[in-house]
Amino acid sequence: MIDLSLMKKVDIDPERQIGHVEPGCTLADFDAAAQAYGLATPLGINSTTGIAGLTLGGGFGWLSRKYGMTIDNLLGMDVITADGRQLHASESENDDLFWGLRGGGGNFGIVTRFEYQLHHVGPNVLSGLIVFPFDEAKSVITQFARFTETMPDELNVWMVTRKAPPLPFLPEAVHGKEIVALAICYAGDPAEGEQHIEPLRRFGNAHGEHIGIQPYTAWQQAFDPLLTPGARNYWKSHNFATLEEGPIDAIIEYAGALPSSQCEVFIATIGGQTGRVTPEAMAYSNRDANYVMNVHARWDTADEDEHCTAWAREFFTRSQPYASGGAYVNFLTGDEADRTAFAYGASYERLVALKKKFDPTNLFRINQNILPA
Repeated sequence: MIDLSLMKKVDIDPERQIGHVEPGCTLADFDAAAQAYGLATPLGINSTTGIAGLTLGGGFGWLSRKYGMTIDNLLGMDVITADGRQLHASESENDDLFWGLRGGGGNFGIVTRFEYQLHHVGPNVLSGLIVFPFDEAKSVITQFARFTETMPDELNVWMVTRKAPPLPFLPEAVHGKEIVALAICYAGDPAEGEQHIEPLRRFGNAHGEHIGIQPYTAWQQAFDPLLTPGARNYWKSHNFATLEEGPIDAIIEYAGALPSSQCEVFIATIGGQTGRVTPEAMAYSNRDANYVMNVHARWDTADEDEHCTAWAREFFTRSQPYASGGAYVNFLTGDEADRTAFAYGASYERLVALKKKFDPTNLFRINQNILPA
């Protein structure tokens, strides 16, 4: 293992709206430095995530409908290749390597510095949760699917179904019970955002809501308590171009049989600007993926391993007929090596050729590995 965790420098150029970020940074490190100037770039949704892995696999979050994937906002990278060369990769320099690093993961080298395009965001955004009863899941998720097809790019709404944590705005009787939550972030004028989110409140008889204007950095940390270290985790994921009755029914079936109190199913809504980039522009090519579903099994003891992983695998199989092509490599697990080529789709053969050029001995192989042959 090569530990880059001490490389945590972030330099923000507020005039040019550019951020230079070292690979040991977390999203929290980057967000804090950029938000000091009211700037941000699309990242993930948990502040403890490492910037390097997130970026190299694609990266998406609350700002992606407005500003694209994380990799859509990359301007360049400093890279050490398998033979020890120190290269700069950008549209004008080592452009083939730049193409592959934008979605190809850690297959081609060690990135020692990222250069990102930044955008004016916040520093306060309209964001929060609306929580509905699980017995209204079919209606709520169906309305969510239709609403997200036409909402403005500034608005992002994700759906999460799980057992309710002890959130203070929920009645105590709801804690530990299955719920459907809509997570909302509006990357624009909060007053306009309030008008756009008002229809969401009429999706059902909500248990409660917690929506308001808060610092963007706070919203980026809102889900951290659900992903603290120490638990056992197993993920399965599909892309969807649309959400129709089939996958919605599958979600409800398996969310009604969660194997532990920490398991969840979430639908991340992307689309918007992420779908306006041509599939050939970079290694990440799944530009028809308007929704990314993550089946997140999470539990505490080894005795639960078989039960929880079986639940996730069965749900994955049940929902597979409705999925679109490709997969998000950052959500692939260690036992899914056979899905790597599928995840990259039409980009895969070009990635193989690139791997042969920059890492012919497969030195960088502890990843979603692309073989150089």
